[in-house]
Amino acid sequence: MENINIHKTAIIHSGAKVSPGVTIGPYSIIDSDVTLGDNVRIGSHCVITGQTKIGRNCKIYTGAVVGSAPQDKKHSSDDNVFLNIGENNVIREYVTINTGTAEGGGKTVICDNNLLMAYSHVAHDCVIGNNCIMANAATLGGHVVLEDNAMIGGFSAVHQFTRVGRLAIIGGCSKVVQDVPPFSMCDGHPAKVIKINTVGLKRAGISSEVAGNLKKAFKVLFRQGLSKTNAVKKAIEEVPNCPELEHLIFFIKTSERGLCS
Repeated sequence: MENINIHKTAIIHSGAKVSPGVTIGPYSIIDSDVTLGDNVRIGSHCVITGQTKIGRNCKIYTGAVVGSAPQDKKHSSDDNVFLNIGENNVIREYVTINTGTAEGGGKTVICDNNLLMAYSHVAHDCVIGNNCIMANAATLGGHVVLEDNAMIGGFSAVHQFTRVGRLAIIGGCSKVVQDVPPFSMCDGHPAKVIKINTVGLKRAGISSEVAGNLKKAFKVLFRQGLSKTNAVKKAIEEVPNCPELEHLIFFIKTSERGLCS
């Protein structure tokens, strides 16, 4: 195996696919249905199990358990379920990530360039986009969707089937039970929309003109006491259109849990 560095105490089960450049630390266990991409680095005392694929250049730190069975009473060990992790992800100490469930689509997905800080948890059938951050001990219930560039504060919990929109940020210790709109800052117990994520928009390269239009839209959508239908209609009529506004409106229209507004 080319340029592979496996500590003598690590256990690599037959059938595991280990690509060039992989490093596996002391006492880690790699089960037989695991695929590790190029240059994946796994620290000590990790368990990589289940039907799990990990893309190139991911870093997994001490004690992480990746690909374990979903914490769902309906799950059977005979279920054909998966965990797919993309490229360039950082999974810190003692993170836990479950596979999908047979009834929930069968797959948990984490895309590229994400940071999962220590003790965070990703439950079954979650979908995490690109460039997301989960701070220490943040928890996602089953079927949660994080759109690109979402940030979850430390010790926050996101209820199952909830969506967190693009460039949204959730404050620490928040209880999130409804969908978090794109481009918003939310906080509280339960979490509510506080304001637009101005800093996040600027860092993402979104122009001040578009940010201003989104701010106008937020006032219409979340501060005037209108019904969802009337608020959406008024925002479309009064705010100059742009792709970001279209995404926000689509997110609101398709919300099934309601918005944490």
